[in-house]
Amino acid sequence: MHKAGFVNIVGNPNVGKSTLMNQLVGERISIATFKAQTTRHRIMGIVNTDDMQIVFSDTPGVLKPNYKMQEMMLAFSESALADADVLLYVTDVVENPEKNMDFLGKVQKMSIPVILLINKIDSLEEKKDERKDKGSSNGKKSGSEIQQTLNGIVEKWHELLPNAEILPISAKNKFGVDMLLKRIGELLPDSPPYFDKDQLTDKPARFFVSEIIREKVLLYYDKEIPYSVEVRVESFKENDKKIDIRVVIYVERDSQKGIIIGHQGVALKKLGTESRKSLEKFFGKKIYLETYVKVDKDWRSSDRELNIFGYNPE
Repeated sequence: MHKAGFVNIVGNPNVGKSTLMNQLVGERISIATFKAQTTRHRIMGIVNTDDMQIVFSDTPGVLKPNYKMQEMMLAFSESALADADVLLYVTDVVENPEKNMDFLGKVQKMSIPVILLINKIDSLEEKKDERKDKGSSNGKKSGSEIQQTLNGIVEKWHELLPNAEILPISAKNKFGVDMLLKRIGELLPDSPPYFDKDQLTDKPARFFVSEIIREKVLLYYDKEIPYSVEVRVESFKENDKKIDIRVVIYVERDSQKGIIIGHQGVALKKLGTESRKSLEKFFGKKIYLETYVKVDKDWRSSDRELNIFGYNPE
């Protein structure tokens, strides 16, 4: 008998959803940085075995939208509640359990299996080590404190989601990930596969080009710049030896364009070089990359532009 199903990952921003997704799939499907709101789309990653297919979905962090793009990001997250066979709700050891209660209220009403994942438990261990270095506590006592802290977090979440299974994990260190995969396999329904067995994701190559370049923007630029940037692939020509790619980086203001380009083009050159290296690693081919920067005022609030950029939950 073959099992298959959709396992959707939801939660607030910056709790480690994308890191978890990449660990579960075993490939870097989602970009993951230290900055919040890194994921903007719903991204599928597919795990195949001989007798099972798990279709994971990474979703944007749940937040109260301030403009049209964030409304569409929230729609991606809410759509993940409608078609899941198993829901993974990700939190961490510092998040307020009552954050975004409107969304949590929808999770409370779900009849499908919900697994609540308390991520970043490794940070509790790191704090214990800091106390040991300062001589304020011995290891045994600190370990007891960690368990008490974790028990308190579990109790709070159990009150909010009494029907959910609760698992502490560290996505960064892959602690608990194998146990989670095993439990997901037990919960999936009997079904033939939904996708070809050799398929890794539902996204085309162009999508990953734009995501890899946007990841570099998140890493190398500060303040509002990463959140005002979108990347469109205008040309993608591939042969056996190389891929020629032309992309346009869109910003909202002339001042942002100047920051992206930098003095004498130095910043844009660095962005292009680092993006090319990552693209070559991702595709396993030589990459020729052309990057341009254009201003598109208020693209984050334009239905037409957002649809062109792929922000359509339908």
